[in-house]
Amino acid sequence: MARQGRTAPGGRTGRRVVAGVACAAALAALTAVPAQATGSASAQRAPHWELKDSGTPEVRLRGLSAVSRTTAWVSGTQGTVLRTTDGGATWRNVSPPGAGELQFRDIEAFDARRAVVLAIGEGEASRVYRTDDGGATWTESFRNTDARAFYDCLTFFDRRHGLAMSDPVDGKFRILSTSDGGRSWKVLPDEGMPAALEGEAGFAASGQCLVSSGPKDVWLATGGAARARVLHSADRGRTWTATDTPIPAGDPAKGVFALAFRDRTHGLAVGGDYRADQASPQAGAVTRDGGRTWRPAATPPPAYRSGVAWLPHSRTAALAVGPTGTDLTTDAGRTWRTVDSGSYDTVDCTADLGCWAAGEKGRVARLES
Repeated sequence: MARQGRTAPGGRTGRRVVAGVACAAALAALTAVPAQATGSASAQRAPHWELKDSGTPEVRLRGLSAVSRTTAWVSGTQGTVLRTTDGGATWRNVSPPGAGELQFRDIEAFDARRAVVLAIGEGEASRVYRTDDGGATWTESFRNTDARAFYDCLTFFDRRHGLAMSDPVDGKFRILSTSDGGRSWKVLPDEGMPAALEGEAGFAASGQCLVSSGPKDVWLATGGAARARVLHSADRGRTWTATDTPIPAGDPAKGVFALAFRDRTHGLAVGGDYRADQASPQAGAVTRDGGRTWRPAATPPPAYRSGVAWLPHSRTAALAVGPTGTDLTTDAGRTWRTVDSGSYDTVDCTADLGCWAAGEKGRVARLES
């Protein structure tokens, strides 16, 4: 579902107030004490990423769906899907059988039992699976049969309605739609999709190249072409408009890698150049009008970032992650500063302050205070 706006199961107003107070305290501590300063007692009391042993050091986990502080799903290489229901103390391998050659780059969970996972790649490598029993069994609900298509990301507006996106086919991004929670899918007509630029594509780096907010708004991030763009649809993918961003492109390795919207108007974009030996001088941008215009961050993240998420109950705070660290903004994306040096590919937060991150070598962490 929409990355920002998930709520903990059974959450009520009182719980939201408590979570809001906790988030405010955590934000104040994050602002005051850099999280990488682990040598001092004050740093130990400050919010920080605490690694959780996933038991999969050989897997890169680019898919992440946080349900709450206690429940999260992650997915990645070697057809891997993991689930925790005890805050990361233990992880259950709930991978679909026979999927060892697939790369699950995106996962969207509705709760501890129901989830939809996307495998990326050319032709039949792109598939969608759904579980209704916590991963004990899976049903393959979509298999791409068009050799020209390469699906990158998926998102859900609610428990029934969702979209997945493919790199351009016949000169336009292809959109797949479901209205039954991912049990069946259909390709939408492309008449309302603007033409793709030469070399333009999405990045299947964090499951955040396609994100939604509210019942109908969805945004698609691109790169690889002369300009890095964000496409927006206000009607669940039927019609789209495209806007240039200030994040550099002009190379297959450069562009917008991840988006996060806290509502239908306020959004963040991060990206850069994923090659480790290349600089990413303008890795962040912000919109306040639903993506009609994008402005560069005054002080952007210092390096390539592949994931981004708003902190819950805050109008100004967000985290961006990448292979070289985590950055925090407390002014809605205008300025960023590094607060951790660990490697993560993706990040997701829930209303009860359940912020999670995942990445290479089976790394999974939860924000602790």
